[in-house]
Amino acid sequence: GGRASPARRAPRPRERRRRVPPGLRRRGEPGAESIARGVAASGVLPASAVRTAPHRRPERAAAFASLGATILASNAQVVDDSDVIVISVKPQIVKQVLVELKPLLSEEKLLVSIAAGIKMKDLQDWSGQRRIIRVMPNTPSAVGQAASVMCLGETATENDENRVKSLFSAIGKVWTAEEKYFDAVTGLSGSGPAYIFLAIEAMADGGVAAGLPRDLALGLAAQTVLGAATMVSETGKHPGQLKDQVTSPAGTTIAGVHELEKGSFRGTLINAVVAATTRCRELSKN
Repeated sequence: GGRASPARRAPRPRERRRRVPPGLRRRGEPGAESIARGVAASGVLPASAVRTAPHRRPERAAAFASLGATILASNAQVVDDSDVIVISVKPQIVKQVLVELKPLLSEEKLLVSIAAGIKMKDLQDWSGQRRIIRVMPNTPSAVGQAASVMCLGETATENDENRVKSLFSAIGKVWTAEEKYFDAVTGLSGSGPAYIFLAIEAMADGGVAAGLPRDLALGLAAQTVLGAATMVSETGKHPGQLKDQVTSPAGTTIAGVHELEKGSFRGTLINAVVAATTRCRELSKN
C-alpha cells in the first residue's frame, strides 16, 4: 500500500521554462502516464497515492489531474512523500535527473527506471543507490497490453520485485530476466510492435487488393492479429500447432502460407529481431 511517483528533471536556476515533466519521453515510448492510468484503473493503488510535481505542458498536467493524482510543489516533495520513485524521462537526461535527486534518495526508497537503454550500473552510479529495479515496457502500455521485462539491482528484494510486478501488471504482462537479455528484449518486444504494425498494414493492403473496402480490410487485419495473439497466450499451444489447425490439405490457407515461405517471411522476422538487437548493443556502447 505505498505510493508510486514519477520523478522529473529539476530545473536549473536559469532554466525555469525548460523543466521536463514526469512521464516525458521520446515519441512512441511508454511512460509514467500509462502506468499511473493503469494502476488507478486496476485498483492496485488509489489514484491519490500517485504523486507528481507541476508540469510545464498543460496536457500532461491535465492527464495526471484527471486521474486524481496528487500534484506536489516540487521533485523534493515527491521523493520525500513516496517510497517508490519512477524515473520516466528521456535517456539523455537520466544522469542529470539522478544526480539532482541523489541527495534526496535513501535505501528506504525504491527507484524504478523505465528510461530506455540506461543500464543498471549507470543507474546505480548516478543515483548512489543499489535498491533499483529497471523495467522495459513497450508502447502497447498505452492500451494496457504492454510486454514488460524487469531486472533487479543489488539490494532490491523479492518484495520489491512483487510490488513493481503488481504496478506493471496493471498495464500488461511482466517478466523478470537478467539484464544481459535486455538488448534482445529491445529487439523483440521493444521494436516488435512496429513489425506487427507493418504486418497489419500489409494484410489490409492485401485485402484491398483482393477487393475489400479499406476500413473493413484494416479492421479485419487488426482483429485477426489480436485474435491470433490471444490464442497463443491463452491456449498455451505452440504457434506451429495452431497454424496446422487452420491449414487444411490443398486449401486456401496453405496457399497463402506457401507464398509467405517463398518470401522468407519467417527468416525476415528473425533477421529483424537480430538486427534491432545488434543496433541496440551498438548504441549501448556509445
